[in-house]
Amino acid sequence: MEFNRIQRLFLSFSSGLLLFGGWAGGIWQWLTLVGFVPLLLNEHYFYSHKDQYKSHRFFFHAFFAFFIWNAFSTWWILNATWVGAFLAIFFNTLFMSIVAWAFHVVKRKTSFRLGYMFFIFSWLAFEYLHYNWELSWTWMTLGNAYSEQTPFIQWYEYTGVLGGSLWTLLVSVLVTVIIIEWIIDAYVKRRLIIFIILLLAIPVSFSLIRYYTFIEEGKEVNVTVIQPNIDPYNDKFSGMTVDEQLNRILNLAENEITPTTDYVIGPETALPQGIWEEDFTVHPHIVLIKDFCKKHHVSFLLGASTYKMYDHKISPAARPYDNGTSYYETYNTALQIDSLQVQTYHKSQLVLGVERMPFPKLLGFLEDLALELGGTSGSLGVQAEPSVFNGKTTVAPAVCYESIYGEYLSKFISKGAQWIAVITNDGWWKDTPGYKQHLSFSRLRAIELRKDIARSANTGISAFINQRGDITQQTKWWTPVAISQKIKANNVHTFYSIWGDYIGRIASFTTILLLIWIISQYLLKRINPNR
Repeated sequence: MEFNRIQRLFLSFSSGLLLFGGWAGGIWQWLTLVGFVPLLLNEHYFYSHKDQYKSHRFFFHAFFAFFIWNAFSTWWILNATWVGAFLAIFFNTLFMSIVAWAFHVVKRKTSFRLGYMFFIFSWLAFEYLHYNWELSWTWMTLGNAYSEQTPFIQWYEYTGVLGGSLWTLLVSVLVTVIIIEWIIDAYVKRRLIIFIILLLAIPVSFSLIRYYTFIEEGKEVNVTVIQPNIDPYNDKFSGMTVDEQLNRILNLAENEITPTTDYVIGPETALPQGIWEEDFTVHPHIVLIKDFCKKHHVSFLLGASTYKMYDHKISPAARPYDNGTSYYETYNTALQIDSLQVQTYHKSQLVLGVERMPFPKLLGFLEDLALELGGTSGSLGVQAEPSVFNGKTTVAPAVCYESIYGEYLSKFISKGAQWIAVITNDGWWKDTPGYKQHLSFSRLRAIELRKDIARSANTGISAFINQRGDITQQTKWWTPVAISQKIKANNVHTFYSIWGDYIGRIASFTTILLLIWIISQYLLKRINPNR
């Protein structure tokens, strides 16, 4: 297998484009299934010429491919923050490249077969780590690529999105091996052809049967979703008063609800000015909503910026108050308000670099700088465990970015959540693929957990999603509107909601074992070359 320099660069570029297909939407999403193939062929060239090239040569080709993938898929972040866009694209590209380089090194030091095994397990381990560490950025998880192909991925209720990642990796590796065999020997082992056919046919066939025979469970709940369409740059935090914003939300709700309405859902930070949680009972905006709920016999779920006082510094996000004898935390909060009470949930999966600072013990010296830059970065508090809202039904309140964390949302289900309310503000990204991708990822949660989803976006797309992952109703972009629908609230627990990202945990454990074995074999050879 011979490629010149231009051909190798083209292979890397091709992988970047194919992987980007999953985030381009529509039928292009299927390109991700073979997205790694050109890059893996490139890798095999360097593997075959390992006496001629050092391992770092492949690292740069991998970096090029992953930069194309990340940049083309998430360029829209620059509409909110060009610094954040650069850091997200650069560091995610770097992390992916390190995984690919490690695979190449392992393959050089061990064998063809063990190398590919390590590639599959280590990539899954990387994605699992990305869900659970301080630098979490899970937007680019491979299994997200098929978010609009819901009839074909119903098996996510057993595997979660990491099952889709595993599927992608297996297909890409098998196709690569088939191409290599054909180029070298002009012959492909029959079992490889059979295996890849089964790998494609079995999950898809199962999924289609499951999709067309699936019966939704649960009691009917009447929900109204509000999309106020308040510009986050010009109106949300400066141009419009909170009274004006709240009146728009209540007026939209007033014109849409009926005597049978059970819930009204408003967007993230519908109340953008900070409210002290100790003052909920007397705060005029809360009182106004409570009166609305009493009048119409509804529960109102919406977002707010809130503060809470503490007598000591409970976390790195806590700020001194007055003379420093007490502290307070700022929260991105979901509220459920009815005529009798106010329930709170504090967003806990925070946006890196905007709502939280990574590794606060190490980077705590930057906290003052973050506060000077707007009082948001590195400043928001979280709660230790997710909590649900109780009332006519039990609701999981997912705030914005949290809706891309399947295992995190499964914790709401374990606490009794019967359906999911996603509240968000996708207007930061303007009219770009960002808000469309964010909506489509909620479809994955519906399948994984078999829960109906009501999604309220300040700007973006508000929608209803059923338990099969179908969007049954949605709004238009940049349109103030209210929509209503009957959804189903159920007590179903899927395999995934019980076990979460078990594929990631298995892959992480296996990767560690493989690394221990590989390193031990290397050391033994150094000690005893004749072994």
